Amino acid sequence: MKKNWVRSVLFFACVGYACSTFVATGEEVPLADPFILCAQDRYYAYGTHSPDGIAVYTSDDLRNWKAAGLALSKEDSYGEKNFWAPEVYRYKGKYYLFYTANEHICVATADHPLGPFRQTVKRPMLDEKAIDNSLFVDADGTPYLFFVLLRGENAVWMAELERDLSRVKTETLRFCTHAEQAWELQMGKCNEGPFVLKHGGVYHLTYSANDFRCKGYGIGCATAKSLMGPWKKLPDNPILTRYGDRVGVGHHSFFTDRNGALRVVFHTHNSPEQVAPRTMHIADAYWHSDRLCIDLSRVIDAREERSRE
Repeated sequence: MKKNWVRSVLFFACVGYACSTFVATGEEVPLADPFILCAQDRYYAYGTHSPDGIAVYTSDDLRNWKAAGLALSKEDSYGEKNFWAPEVYRYKGKYYLFYTANEHICVATADHPLGPFRQTVKRPMLDEKAIDNSLFVDADGTPYLFFVLLRGENAVWMAELERDLSRVKTETLRFCTHAEQAWELQMGKCNEGPFVLKHGGVYHLTYSANDFRCKGYGIGCATAKSLMGPWKKLPDNPILTRYGDRVGVGHHSFFTDRNGALRVVFHTHNSPEQVAPRTMHIADAYWHSDRLCIDLSRVIDAREERSRE
């Protein structure tokens, strides 16, 4: 999906620990489960934050962000609470917002990244309880959705979508991953927040593991030669669990910035002692020997611009 980046410094296990941080004004952006869209030469950040819908922030430089209200309000949604884990994609001339509400996965549409996003038919994409939906459109144009089914554990599944992206084709449901590696079993049994990239003919499924309240919440990766799997987890997972004194590092997504560089956005706990409000951070990502790597040498701790009296 995004290729050919060269970095002068590689880090052990392809992950570096932060040695410098960009500084901006204001408070850190309080978005959990963040997603960033680059559109119309601007950046739009969406995340878990508001009890009334999906919040959106805008930026011109990825460092300084302005709150822009709700991209989706509960009046325009199937659900009325628990608005989580949004992702926004441009598809066939419209913007599609995938999100969770009432522990069901949903999609709404709009003509602009700021919204307002609305559901024409107020129903979930899948009748079964599920969270954390992420779109992947393969090279042949077939749309797929990766998400988490709540069947006694949080496990990642996938399925093909109807061509209008409104519903999951339940007959195509397929299991991907669940918690099994030792690092994933510190608190609860959880694989969630899936995101898929394709590079060199191989699919890379990244996900978060452990309960989000766990300091060991982190990001793992599994690979497959087909979207249908089987998915094989990297033996040296996780690819990211902390940077500096930040813990609870997880629920991420990847995006391409306006210069064509691959980036990753993720949240952390507010502090080593306090989970909420979780905050948004951005790092470089790149490919090295067909391995997905995260470079933490230049982390951007995104900050909200506040108007001055």
